[in-house]
Amino acid sequence: MDKLILLTLSCNVQLYLTETMPPNDDIAYAMNFLKFVTLPLGTWPLQKYDTFSLIRSIICSSSSAVLMITMFLELNFNNGNAYMKLDELIIVCCALLSVLKILFFRLYADKLIHNFTSAVIDYLAIDTEEKRTIMRRHAFLGRIIAYSTVVSGYLATTLFILMPMIIGDKNAEVNVSIKNQAVDLPVPLTWTLGNYYISTTSYFTIILVQYYLLLLNCNGNVGSDSLFLAITLHICGQMELLKTDFANYGTKSKNINKDFSLLISRHCYLMEHAKLLTEVISAVLLVQMLCSCFVICFVGLNLVLALKAHDTVMFTRCISAMMSFLLQLFSYSFVGDYLMCQMKDIADSMYSCNWYCFPFKFMRNFLFVIMRSQQPIQLLAGRYFVVNIETYMTILKSSLSYLSVLRVMMDA
Repeated sequence: MDKLILLTLSCNVQLYLTETMPPNDDIAYAMNFLKFVTLPLGTWPLQKYDTFSLIRSIICSSSSAVLMITMFLELNFNNGNAYMKLDELIIVCCALLSVLKILFFRLYADKLIHNFTSAVIDYLAIDTEEKRTIMRRHAFLGRIIAYSTVVSGYLATTLFILMPMIIGDKNAEVNVSIKNQAVDLPVPLTWTLGNYYISTTSYFTIILVQYYLLLLNCNGNVGSDSLFLAITLHICGQMELLKTDFANYGTKSKNINKDFSLLISRHCYLMEHAKLLTEVISAVLLVQMLCSCFVICFVGLNLVLALKAHDTVMFTRCISAMMSFLLQLFSYSFVGDYLMCQMKDIADSMYSCNWYCFPFKFMRNFLFVIMRSQQPIQLLAGRYFVVNIETYMTILKSSLSYLSVLRVMMDA
């Protein structure tokens, strides 16, 4: 019955938001940038899930899939140098993650809708400045992650497209038709295009298409991350508000049984929404971790070779690629660890209230809540691996160990 009421409320709020977004500064502060990034992908949870949104998702996922397949074929069959291989590997991994995130965010759209409609209700229900401060702080953390990842992705994509002109490659200057010009493209297509003649118009058209695909890939990958991490941080903010309510429980309560039931209901409500989020991202996180480990090892090996060869360009590319993947993985680890800590801290907040003043039979109810808080909802990769700071450090240590083995094999 409660789930039916929640579903009806979520649908009503979603319909209201798609027609007339309430003029609320807090909602705009927390969600406007996320809407800007994910609405073109068709994954914005508060949109109208009509045919047009489905077409956007199909176009975006298909475009990323085409980019992934093309780069995979180039990686296997072309005779490019280490620069090309590194770029192609990174694009394949990013495109794979982009396709998976778009597909899973569409398949589990109902779970995201529940969370975002609940977030809108929370913002509309703010009645004290203390609540607004806490919720704004967590919204600010979400904005920091979103702006840092998305803007850095846009900048990296733009620099990647402009790289031939930045390094002053004479072959990048196009005035007439040139043979085998596919090598000089920002994303080389030596195997796909072969030795075909490419006119100047076709050359710049291909560059624009590649730029569009890379920006789309950036939105699908780090833009989806921003959407997920922002709503997870909102759950963390609601947990902090709940901790405050538990710590102040009994000080001004006239009906302690009713107030306690409301707090327990709120606790279960937040845990249920956090569980929905973990179900959305579980499989994607597993692929994210595997891709990150593989790319970190490969890029690290190229970094060692670039240092030995004193190759500044290769060194810069390796550092930027490694930092991007480490930042993306750290964002998930940090938010996952923060969510776990917020849920565990419920027990400490309950212990800090005046529980010793309540009747003995009533105090036993506290034990059940404390026991439940010791089993928090966690971000899981493949439903088995917990994603937190400890996992992040383990991945770093394992990647560095594999890198050391590869370096020894190269020196042998």
